Amino acid sequence: MIRVFIVDDHPLVVEGIKSMLQQLPEIELVGHAGNASSALSFFSQHAADVVLLDISLPDQSGLDLCRKLTDRNPGLRIIALTNFDQLTYIQGMKNNGARGFLLKNSSSGEIQAALHTVMEGGECWLGKANVQESLSDQQLLLTRREVEVLRLITEGLTNHQIAEKLFVSDSTVDSHRKNLIAKLKVKNTAALVRLAIENKII
Repeated sequence: MIRVFIVDDHPLVVEGIKSMLQQLPEIELVGHAGNASSALSFFSQHAADVVLLDISLPDQSGLDLCRKLTDRNPGLRIIALTNFDQLTYIQGMKNNGARGFLLKNSSSGEIQAALHTVMEGGECWLGKANVQESLSDQQLLLTRREVEVLRLITEGLTNHQIAEKLFVSDSTVDSHRKNLIAKLKVKNTAALVRLAIENKII
């Protein structure tokens, strides 16, 4: 059995995930919390194998909670729950010990696959199944400056903030962003960030 704990302050999201997990015979839902404080309280007395952790919580950043949980519970696997507009935070979750991420509208099969992947020691940086195939050699031909811009994009910086860091104009950064989207064959910045993380470009 894979023991799963959910941390999310949106009741509809929690109920939707619980409903899907209850259909999977190898999954045991051990509880859920709507904030960081309740989650930390649970793990002071109980245990789980995997935590599905919302990035945005009412009392504390999901990034901070991710680090606290992994520091205090060696072996605990954390999968971040996110919306498309939060993908820029995923690198921070990864840096703080998360083993993967799922979009909140992921299917039962995608959640099941992610749980098994992290339980087997792997990582699952996917929001949807088969979102992007492996990058070809041609797609990997990014310039050093493009990789630098891509890294700053994944950190959530705006074009203007990136321009200030790199001492270039806003229009230059915008051109790099558009070139990255074209080279990596994605539709928008959110997809660009996800692809960069999944393929460990940064």
